[in-house]
Amino acid sequence: MGAGVSAEVHYFGIRHHGPGSARRLAEALAELAPVSVLIEGPADASELLPMLADPAMVAPVALLSYPLDDPGQAVFWPFAAFSPEYQAVCWAVGAGAAVRFIDLPTGWRTEKASPEDTPPEDETNNAAAGPNPDAALHRDPLGTLAKAAGYEDGESWWRDVIEENPSPGPIFSAVGEAMAALRQDLPLESRFEAQREAHMRLEIAKERKATEGPIAVVCGAWHVPALQARHAAKDDRALLKGAPKRKTAATWAPWTAPRLAIASGYGAGVTAPGWCRHLWETPSEAVTTRWIARTGRRLREDGHAISTASLIEAERLAKALAALRDRPQPGFEEMREAAIACLCHGNALLWETVARDLLIGSEVGEIPDGVPLAPLLEDLKRQQKATRLKPDALEKELSLDLRSESGLTRSTLLHRLAALGVGWGRPSDSGSSRGTFRERWLLAWEPEHAVALVENLIYGATIEQAAAGRLGARMAEAASLADLADLTFTAMTAQLKVATAEGIRLLTERAALTDEGPEMLAALPPLADAVRYGRARAVDGAQLAALFERIAVQGALALPH
Repeated sequence: MGAGVSAEVHYFGIRHHGPGSARRLAEALAELAPVSVLIEGPADASELLPMLADPAMVAPVALLSYPLDDPGQAVFWPFAAFSPEYQAVCWAVGAGAAVRFIDLPTGWRTEKASPEDTPPEDETNNAAAGPNPDAALHRDPLGTLAKAAGYEDGESWWRDVIEENPSPGPIFSAVGEAMAALRQDLPLESRFEAQREAHMRLEIAKERKATEGPIAVVCGAWHVPALQARHAAKDDRALLKGAPKRKTAATWAPWTAPRLAIASGYGAGVTAPGWCRHLWETPSEAVTTRWIARTGRRLREDGHAISTASLIEAERLAKALAALRDRPQPGFEEMREAAIACLCHGNALLWETVARDLLIGSEVGEIPDGVPLAPLLEDLKRQQKATRLKPDALEKELSLDLRSESGLTRSTLLHRLAALGVGWGRPSDSGSSRGTFRERWLLAWEPEHAVALVENLIYGATIEQAAAGRLGARMAEAASLADLADLTFTAMTAQLKVATAEGIRLLTERAALTDEGPEMLAALPPLADAVRYGRARAVDGAQLAALFERIAVQGALALPH
């Protein structure tokens, strides 16, 4: 029997970052035992997929892809532990099945959209034409299904039917049929979407020819009918003509729970990632009990008196609300209302003090040591480990004593990152202890910092090299002595000797050529800071002090004129 003769394709329409979809998908894959798993994602990044199943890889993480000629156009594909795609990869690697992405390569996503790629709703939804029902369906297909089922919004309907339903039944076939009904006689959203689906169909056909055994296709539920439909391969290939030639690079980057709650990157934002993680990790029969217990424990940590009787009443109320609303089990809305009534004495403001921690969380993903990263990301990871500064999504304060080696090393790293435009830490002037030998920082990690580091690769392969290179470039373009003095002070506080020397050289040259008194005097405050802070930075301040005196005298003499 030749390869591909018995290959049968099974389609699993999921919702990105849905814990219920993830659980049903894991169960379906275990039952089907496919020899190949194809996942909606950038086809040129397939070689990175097995790394996602590394036990040392801690979600949430994101696949980061960027054009080599313009890293600023980076694209993210976030994965949480409760993402169906993440669970599909883990299952495939554990079962020894082949696994790869089948969506358009990343180069397509970094190209600027052309007018023909504009979704129909942007072209037709205007006052003269009136509302466009097709556009509304493209924007919110779940909302259309929800209204048909008597729900007010698609989010509530999907949670009741899929995510929070202990016994949803054969969901994948049902979802596929529902999406087929919605897409019947509906024009495609854009040329780009048509190209995506054409590429996935061609990849599935290629896998069928090369594989003997069942094939699992994991994709967004909306795409299932289009992937199942018969299309001539030549038509799909014609649609993909003129593929971008842009070279891209891809790696893994840490993601954060708060960032999952924002509709950015690939896939929709998650309303409550903390709640989704709870649904994924907790057996369905214990979801309500454990969530109420978590809420009570969190309130107790803040010093509030929460009795066991109050916890029992909160659970009873949550279940009663769910029954009144004809829901399969309490959702986080019922939990919230029960917590406010029974644990917060009706005070919604008290609930808000713990809501963010419970519903969103502060988790930051971790990347294993063996995963190849962009050079600056690799260097940052190494220095975070050396300085024992762990990235955290929630803002926290850090006080540093520059007289200690540890304090000075941490401060240097944060200053170098700031020079690169990476705002992991920002100086805080609060408190009375701020002085020559003490600094206060507010730290909060955002995934965008990884992109900012990638953008700075043009200046160097290490944080020190890149910071010095970027400051040197800015010094050469500085418009005034004050700006140049500020950059020199930045280089000095970041312990960048070459950049500091270059700044002093440029300051000396420009001070000798200018006769503008106000410009010279404006350069004095940052120079004074540099002379004063030089003692804490182990920098030779003699040259800076002499330059300060020279510019002060020149500025004073030039001021009357």
